[in-house]
Amino acid sequence: MLRFCYNNGTTDITPSNLLLTRCAAEFMEMKESVAGVSNLFEQTEKTLQEINFWTWSGLLIALKQCQNVSSVTDSSVVLEKCLDTLVGRLVLASEASPCPSSCSTDSSGIRFSCDSKSSESIKTNSSRTTWWFEDLLFLSPLLVEMLVKSMLSRKLDHVVISKFLLYYQKAKFSTATTDEKCKIIEMVLDMHYNLDHGSISCKNLFGILRVTLSLNISKCSRNKLENMIGSHLDQATLDNLLVPSPYGIRYLYDVNLVLRILKAFLHGGTGLVTPIRMRKVAGLIDLYIAEIAPDPCLKTSKFLALATALPDSARDSYDELYHAVDMYLEVHSQLSQEDRVKMCCGLNYEKLSPQAYLHLSQNTKFPPKSAVQALISRPAKLNNLLRPTPSTTPYNNSPCSSGKEDKTSEQDVLYDENFDVSADNEKLRTHLQGMQCRVMELEKICKKMQSQMEKITKSKVSGQSNARSLPKLCS
Repeated sequence: MLRFCYNNGTTDITPSNLLLTRCAAEFMEMKESVAGVSNLFEQTEKTLQEINFWTWSGLLIALKQCQNVSSVTDSSVVLEKCLDTLVGRLVLASEASPCPSSCSTDSSGIRFSCDSKSSESIKTNSSRTTWWFEDLLFLSPLLVEMLVKSMLSRKLDHVVISKFLLYYQKAKFSTATTDEKCKIIEMVLDMHYNLDHGSISCKNLFGILRVTLSLNISKCSRNKLENMIGSHLDQATLDNLLVPSPYGIRYLYDVNLVLRILKAFLHGGTGLVTPIRMRKVAGLIDLYIAEIAPDPCLKTSKFLALATALPDSARDSYDELYHAVDMYLEVHSQLSQEDRVKMCCGLNYEKLSPQAYLHLSQNTKFPPKSAVQALISRPAKLNNLLRPTPSTTPYNNSPCSSGKEDKTSEQDVLYDENFDVSADNEKLRTHLQGMQCRVMELEKICKKMQSQMEKITKSKVSGQSNARSLPKLCS
């Protein structure tokens, strides 16, 4: 400013001193021309208008100054100009790249779309979209947020923006404090929430999730992360879901987290959840349930919430879920009969394979009521198993056929002793025999319980009649 005053109104204004010179001119009210010489503020304005001719390093220097004096009013004008110019150059650089990053989000995509290039050329093409990452690491989370919003308005490739955000987060975490980490990760999540669905992979989202486990980020940011993971859940793996429980919870894995992610997947929007995606998620959830079933601390309510979260149409087979329930009942042997019945509510017996169906008929861990329900619900399947074929021979020596009374109910087909079994399938015949025994034992138990209930009812009736006759005897 002194040089301007004592050098006939001329001084060198560069990107490195533009902001402070402009602030000084504003403070000293140097906005009026004197003796035909333009004032200092006008000269800073002229330099700012020539920002398109600044070098890349000049832009970065001006940005650093804006960040250091962000509280000054004039800095916002210079900052917006610098960010807009910087983003414009990045857009031009991305458009000039012969192999844009939008062709794929990973190296394999680059190979397929640029297979005529050598490996060295591929690295060069990739670096053309990421060369500026390191240069912008000095920016604060607030300025990065402004930068990304400018990138979005200028239609810069969302995949490149996502890569920059992840690079920024990883680089800054090495020296950041806990509070700084929270601000960085919240900014990264907020910005990703505005990007296209496919701009970030499911693996990277779960990577962010594991980083946030030790941070106290805001509930809003955590919900955004879980919603984004939910939209990618069909691409997840079992290892992704095996997140340890937070401190103070006895479960081995964070079941509540998976339930929230599953809810986000189901409510991701009409038409987004296709049958193919639904079946993939159902298979993944069945694997997860099988993994957590042996946990002795897992409550029945949590197990059932996972088992019944998806609609019945999501599963073509309930075999995996059946085996998970079987494992849970084996580990939690202290469950009451009522809880065991509840555990079976998530199963669709009509979608069990013949092997699982036969295993259930002999499974003593399942409550008798559920086993009978399963057997009754699939008479057609059992009829198909028992239907005679030309190559079969009658088998009439069932070990449970002795002393069997005539039955008139529709369940007779379950243990009709006049059925044929293929001679070359000894294992199937053994299972069918076991099924007969199991059903007959259950019916005997039911009859015994019914007779006991009748005796109790009769005793109550006789007791009431005796009570009524007692006054007469006394009189």
